[in-house]
This record gives sequence, structure tokens and C-alpha cells, in this order.
Amino acid sequence: MPASRMSTFRVTTSDRTRRRRVSMKKSQWRIGLPLASLLLVPVQAFQDSPPQLTDDQLRKGTAIYPLQLNAEEDPMPLVRQYEGLRVTDVLDAMQAIGLQDIGIMDKTIRPLWRDTTDKLTHRICGVAVTYQYLPTNKPQPAKMPYEEFRKWHSHWYQTYAPEMFSRVLRPGTVVVIDAQGIEDTGFVGSNNALGWKSKGAAGVITNGSCRDTDEIILEKIPVYSKYQGGGTRPGRIEAGSINLPVTVGGVLVRPGDMVVADGDGVVVVPREQAKEVARIAWDIAQGDKKGRRSLYDRMGMPTDSTVKEQP
Repeated sequence: MPASRMSTFRVTTSDRTRRRRVSMKKSQWRIGLPLASLLLVPVQAFQDSPPQLTDDQLRKGTAIYPLQLNAEEDPMPLVRQYEGLRVTDVLDAMQAIGLQDIGIMDKTIRPLWRDTTDKLTHRICGVAVTYQYLPTNKPQPAKMPYEEFRKWHSHWYQTYAPEMFSRVLRPGTVVVIDAQGIEDTGFVGSNNALGWKSKGAAGVITNGSCRDTDEIILEKIPVYSKYQGGGTRPGRIEAGSINLPVTVGGVLVRPGDMVVADGDGVVVVPREQAKEVARIAWDIAQGDKKGRRSLYDRMGMPTDSTVKEQP
């Protein structure tokens, strides 16, 4: 092959190689761009910036968990969307949006009583008002005259273990008490629980204990607790926090989260997804009602509230 032809061939081959390399790079970029975008999705999903805390805040102590609470928001519009839904409807709806195994309290949190009529008044539906108690490290005074004991007892309630959350209770709220593993104290009693009910609270959820249980049952106050019995608060516990995130039954509960409870247990719906969950849960519930209503008719069973269509 003449030198000129060889030179032309080398140049042509080199140009083709360069063009092929450039083409491959462009192709790789076109293919790689969506992959890079996918890799960026989790990063973009984190909308909140890391908490910026000063050294002084760290030394004094401060909450880190982000919390946005509109204490003035009326809970009833959201509560009405959940009235009549079962725990199972809500759980299935949460699974439909990727929240399976989230929000269901462990089986140790059980209803104190159950209404076997079709009114099912033991059920709870409302937004959480949270309260946390802590075990005290203050010793109880030695034996004292009864009148002095009464003064000490009253002082403890007012100073160390007040029920400040009762001031923000209203229709559509649910009292959620984190007992921090304390078993020997009755956090809920027939007197204070009746006072909460009078302010509109739909019921009480706690990983602690309730006492005066016979009276609570007669008063028809829905209470879901881990224990029953226990002594009074003085000398045992102190108030820790109000309307901050707590853990009850292994579940994160934030003020304003939706709480639904019935004979199957307790489920907590994150406030951000509450409306979507309610919409899907009603679709599930109506399908169940329709199917069971057909069976009721076939078997000659009288209809009850659980198979009636939601108006």
C-alpha cells in the first residue's frame, strides 16, 4: 500500500475511533442521566436541614425531633373523616400507601372494657394530646400526721405532677400518656378521667396503669392501658413534658397525630398522611360493609351499625 494511502487510512481510522469514543461518551451520558437522577431522589427527599444547635443549647438540653404543631387547629374536621372506621380499615389503608407495620401499638395496650352493643362506645377516634411522666428521685417523707400528709400529697400534685394537658383538651382530642415503664402508679382514675371526658376527650391511651377500673367502666370512659391498679402519683412520678413526641406501645405518637382504637388494638396515623389514609380506609370499609350486608340478608340477620353505608 502506498504511503499516501497508508497515511489516509491511519487518519480515517483515527477519526472513526475518535468519533466512536465521542459517540460512546454521549450515549453513556444519556443512559447515565436517569440513573443519576434516581440516585439523587433520596437526597432530594430530605427537605429538612440538620438541626442547628448552639453549644449553649446542647449544654442546657433541647428537643431535637422536628415538630410543627398548630395548637389552634380544630381537630373535629379530621376526626369526622375517621368516625366509623375500624382499626383494620386504617391499617389496610396505611399499607396501601407504604406505611405497613407503622403505627400499630403492641398487643399489651388493650381496652379496659368493650361495648357489645352495636354502638361500640369503647372505640376511640381523635387527635393526640401527649403527656409524659417520669419516675421521681425525690424521697417521700417519713410517717407524718394525716393532716400533714394531706398537705404534702396535695403539694406534690400541684407542683411535681400536675395534669397541665387537661387545659388543652377539647372535643376531638385523645389523651396519650407515656408512663416510661412505670407500673406501680395509676395514671388514670375515675375522677381525673371523668374530668377529661367532660372537656371533650374521646378517651385515654397509656402504656401505664389505670385504677378505679370498676367506676371507669360504669362511667363508660374508653381507656386503653397496659396495667390496672397502682397507687397515686405523689412520691412516685413527676410530669416530664406536654405535647412533645412520646412512645407508647412501641409507636411514635406526636401531638396532632390521628389515634384510632377498638377491640383490635390501637393505631396511630401520622398527621401528614391522615386525610389520604381516611379516604382509602373508607373505600375499604364500604367494600366490607357491602359484602357483609349481603350475607346478613341471605342469612336473615338483622342489620346493625357495622354494615350500614356511611352517609
